[in-house]
Amino acid sequence: MANQEIWDRIAARRSAGDAIAYGAITYGPDLPTDAELRLCGDLSGKRVLDLGSGAGENAIAFATSGAHVIALDTSKAQLSLARKIAEVAEVRVEFHESDVCDLAFLRADSIDLAFAAGVLGEVDDLDRLLRQVHRVLRPGAAFVFSFDHPMALAVGREGAAPGSLPLGALEVRRPYFSSERVTVTRFDEPVEVVPRTIAEVFAALHRAGYRVDTLLEPQPLRSSDPGPTIPSTVVVRARKEGV
Repeated sequence: MANQEIWDRIAARRSAGDAIAYGAITYGPDLPTDAELRLCGDLSGKRVLDLGSGAGENAIAFATSGAHVIALDTSKAQLSLARKIAEVAEVRVEFHESDVCDLAFLRADSIDLAFAAGVLGEVDDLDRLLRQVHRVLRPGAAFVFSFDHPMALAVGREGAAPGSLPLGALEVRRPYFSSERVTVTRFDEPVEVVPRTIAEVFAALHRAGYRVDTLLEPQPLRSSDPGPTIPSTVVVRARKEGV
């Protein structure tokens, strides 16, 4: 997917003055943090893999909690920004410019926790990603991740224009089960994502040898939409089983 240039542009703008918070492990905008959801567990001394680390907010939060962090992203600009923030935070993070599906540089059974916030939608081959993460996780270790809720990608406001207050009737704007890419807004920029139903993700996890022990649809903490609240994000914790 052609999102890398967009993320480079986002990084350039953020480095020009945006305040970047890195004190909490987050799953997406306006969602409860891991301090409330408690999916990642005790991180002290653990080897944590942060997939699609972006500007490094979560990677740095993991490191400040005592973890040894390996963070991956395809955007040079995002990684450059992340390294600067890590230096300011006085923590060490092992950053790699890499596709999240290419984990060949990591040994099998070497990771205590894999984490990916909002990255799955930008991955074309979900099965490959799950197999790669499964290989590097220790037996019983968790893959914790979040992705755009398929309902949020399917509905919208009638006649709503970008940047306008959504006051029209709530309607289904695209087929819920369609796999055609959808454009979403990230830091005021258009990013393409692949919509997946919760059932599709659950089935892919089962095929790859995971056991799902937690599936959450957190209620957004704030919303610019005055109408009924729908979940924006799905959060999953799945543990490695099998070989």
